[in-house]
Amino acid sequence: MLLGLFVTTTVAAGAALATQAAEPAITSRAQIEEIVRDYILEHPEILPQAMERLQAKRVGAVIDSKRGEIETPFAGAWEGAQNGDIVLVEFFDYACGYCRASLPDITRLVGEDKKVKVVYRELPILSEESNAAAHVSLLAAERNLYMPFHKALYAAGQVTRETILKAAASVGIDRKAAEAAIADKRYAAEIEKNVRLAQALAASGTPTFVVGGQVLGGAVGYDGLKKAVAEERAKAKPAT
Repeated sequence: MLLGLFVTTTVAAGAALATQAAEPAITSRAQIEEIVRDYILEHPEILPQAMERLQAKRVGAVIDSKRGEIETPFAGAWEGAQNGDIVLVEFFDYACGYCRASLPDITRLVGEDKKVKVVYRELPILSEESNAAAHVSLLAAERNLYMPFHKALYAAGQVTRETILKAAASVGIDRKAAEAAIADKRYAAEIEKNVRLAQALAASGTPTFVVGGQVLGGAVGYDGLKKAVAEERAKAKPAT
């Protein structure tokens, strides 16, 4: 497949060069394929680069086609600037240590950059407890208590049913309502949508960040997030 892509993109160039060269023209597809094959064998380092570009192009097309679904939060599951010029989306799992480690970086970014909007997408893939946490988190989003619950649960330590219920109670969600949310099947639809989006983006785990046309995997840190935001903001500036 990759060879075919190289051939397609080099046919025109090969024909143009052939008309200028003193040597006999290369006119057959077989000849061009052989030249490209020989070049790839001599320079195998270009294969990972080519595949990365192809993957980035594919994921970029997915983001463009699904941007509304990706960047539109569930109820109040967001923070920062309501109409931010850049939207940072995090697919996360409450049981994920790297997601927990990313929270201070996101908090710092939102505190320093008043034009960024952060959208949180629940992706509970690690345990039943993380799925329960996601359900209560979505209830909190409906009650405009998302960020207080989000931070309270991360601060509670290991995700268990009891820490989920205690975090909920600490922000004003009573135990009965939280337990009902855990059993509420209507939140499953939102989670299933997030799983489909993550799969379409070729996300390999949590956290996965989407910033404009970029997908960042893992805890990339404050500098990584800030850099991605700056790059997307620069792209959006009109040419002078």
